[in-house]
Amino acid sequence: MTDAQETAADTALRTTGGAPPDDDVPANGLPIPLLEPREGIPPVVTTDEALAEVIAAFAAGHGPVAVDAERASGYRYGQRAYLVQLRREGAGSALVDPVGCPDLSGLGEALAGTEWILHAATQDLPCLRDIGMVPTRLFDTELAGRLAGFPRVGLGAMVESVLGYALEKGHSAVDWSTRPLPEPWLRYAALDVELLVDLRDALEKELDRQGKLEWALQEFDAIASAPPAPPRKDPWRRTSGMHKVRRRRQMAVVRELWTARDRIAQRRDVSPGKVLSDAAIVEASLAVPANVAALTALPGFGHRMGRRQLEQWQAAVDRAKALPDGELPQPGQPVAGPPPPRAWADKDPAAAARLSAARTAVSALAEELNLPQENLITPDTVRRVCWEPPAPATPDTVAAALTGHGARPWQVELVTPLLVTALSATA
Repeated sequence: MTDAQETAADTALRTTGGAPPDDDVPANGLPIPLLEPREGIPPVVTTDEALAEVIAAFAAGHGPVAVDAERASGYRYGQRAYLVQLRREGAGSALVDPVGCPDLSGLGEALAGTEWILHAATQDLPCLRDIGMVPTRLFDTELAGRLAGFPRVGLGAMVESVLGYALEKGHSAVDWSTRPLPEPWLRYAALDVELLVDLRDALEKELDRQGKLEWALQEFDAIASAPPAPPRKDPWRRTSGMHKVRRRRQMAVVRELWTARDRIAQRRDVSPGKVLSDAAIVEASLAVPANVAALTALPGFGHRMGRRQLEQWQAAVDRAKALPDGELPQPGQPVAGPPPPRAWADKDPAAAARLSAARTAVSALAEELNLPQENLITPDTVRRVCWEPPAPATPDTVAAALTGHGARPWQVELVTPLLVTALSATA
């Protein structure tokens, strides 16, 4: 980074005070393109020896550590990390290849107790956990931006509006499993952590100015302490276009094709969509083809697909056709919570009135506080409390209900009076 760039960044921070200006660009002019990491592109760490040097350097560093991960979504099976980027004061930047170094638990242990800075932490934490990197403290710059009321919270937009720099984002959706990684991609990856510490510091000041810093810290603690998400039940039901599938036999076709596709994709280590599209699965489920010839005539299959492939898909369809009625999937998943809100007026008019009053009050407060409504309190939590309200609906009982649904203390404090009023007015 040149002296001129440092001066411009300081000016942008002083001018905006960490807050987004009206036109989303720094008040002192156009954003400055950030073209090169300040120490150059670090070498990619692919050996245990090189990893040991990085671990020693980052253990000896000071202050928080900026962390990012690149996946190969849409190219490879699953969501594993194919590159991990780090930056810490006193250690500089590092690019670590989890293919060559699949166990980064030593690096995670060296950073134990250190605050990790991530952008959209919940996206990267699962793949970092898989390679042994689990933070105990974190600062999420995207979530901080939401709480501070920024209209755009992507990393590029945040760096531009807060720090006055323009990040090149052209490589965000490339195939990060490519080896060797091209130099322009490595430059992009290194720049993604270049200013995360600066962004974190500016956002902390802005949140403190708005009186929201404690809210953010509670949110960050909740993310860091959250257990891994359980495996999704019946993931085949999330097939795009599933709403068109009405009959149980057709649903069985979706399930069999989805399962066969997933097994093949996992074996080949490719994205399931590259094996067979969701649209093709839905077309086959609606038609329930009698044979390979009929299957070939459907969109998504066709003559370009090999005979062997067509036969494996037809075999999946045939398995669904042969299932006895008692083994066909049910039309819809068991609902653990309240029914869809559109059904409330018929099922329970009083609950519908409670929900309407609660939504109106929460929306008004969120607008007053200049933060997204879903960050003030999740819509699911509001629905659950309104569907089965505590009796009597007192501040203590409503606060306990919110806490039981995972609301943080700051949310409980702000939302409890709104829900007490909404529940009482429609009792």
